Amino acid sequence: MSNKVIYAIYNDDDILMDAVKKTRAAHHHIEEVFTPFPVHGLDKAMGIAPTRLAICAFLYGCVGISVATAMMNYIMIQDWPQDIGGKPSFSYIENMPAFVPIMFELTVFFAAHLMVITFYMRSKLWPFKEAENPDVRTTDDHFLMEVAVHDNEEELISFFQSTGAVEVKVIDKH
Repeated sequence: MSNKVIYAIYNDDDILMDAVKKTRAAHHHIEEVFTPFPVHGLDKAMGIAPTRLAICAFLYGCVGISVATAMMNYIMIQDWPQDIGGKPSFSYIENMPAFVPIMFELTVFFAAHLMVITFYMRSKLWPFKEAENPDVRTTDDHFLMEVAVHDNEEELISFFQSTGAVEVKVIDKH
């Protein structure tokens, strides 16, 4: 089986959006789209499912507030209780208003750091990973759509030329 793909290169984001919609309407599978800047609505036009990163952020925040509560209860109430400003530390509930800033900060800390780690793992962006950019112009001013070829090479070439592509290349991917 051949691993041929077509690189359709565009020089305008509006033309790219129209081409993505036409390509999806023609039932061709879009492998990837490379753009020099985020294009609003491109994910919906490509049919990409919404991200679930916000759910992870909520769960990581819950972990953060739980760690903060357990840590402050142990440190400030059980292990080393202190009489600060005439307020003895008999229970965590009595002193909780003083702990709210710490709880907030650890919630944000855990959510932010674990979300970044999750994003990198999910995107497979490991340290020292080589770039997967197929054309250097996509970092400057061009847009590239990668579509798989299934024994319809000539049809796809003419289709992408009709969608406004300034260049159409057939590449054998490894």
